[in-house]
Amino acid sequence: MEKVSERLVSKPEKNTKVYVEIVRQLREMIEKDGLKTGDKIPSERELSERLNAGRSSVREALRALELLGLIETRRGEGTFIRDFRGNQLVQLLSTFILQDEKAKFDVVETRNMIEVDCLYLAAEKFHNEEFERLKVWIDEHNFKDEEFFKKIAELADNHLFYRIWNILNDYYNALQLKVLPAEKEEYHRLVDSLATRRGELILERYRMLRKMSTD
Repeated sequence: MEKVSERLVSKPEKNTKVYVEIVRQLREMIEKDGLKTGDKIPSERELSERLNAGRSSVREALRALELLGLIETRRGEGTFIRDFRGNQLVQLLSTFILQDEKAKFDVVETRNMIEVDCLYLAAEKFHNEEFERLKVWIDEHNFKDEEFFKKIAELADNHLFYRIWNILNDYYNALQLKVLPAEKEEYHRLVDSLATRRGELILERYRMLRKMSTD
């Protein structure tokens, strides 16, 4: 009886690992093939052969990606990559949910927290050469604040953080909040703090750029 229970517990764990691995391989395949929004992905049978996985597991992975809005199936045509940012959904939710002042504050606060975490990760993972290139980019471009932090999110090299930041940034833009401008020198100082790998300095420079109290 105990052995049967153990098997029943371990089986879902194994299936979950297979499913997660297929989702990971699908994402890598899409990136490797250079597929973009609107492009068609291989059929379920082709994916099963290419990923060396059972068709039922591939079907479950595709179903999950479709529920997340990352792909869509068109009857008689196939499966296509969608624009995951879903701007219409963002606008719809902002009309109803984000009228609440607390919800607005939560969006701003959460986006700020993600940006700080991305700064910490970028400081850990990259060398000074990357930061110098970023400073050159600051000097050579007239950029929006969100363009700078999109680069930081990319440097953080964490796919989930990058997705979350993009979604939160869409909500933030939908709120049409007043943004206090920052000088290029403030972005320079923030990048310089990344090279020190000192978390407290990175946070201090970020708060200065965002015109937040440093007390």
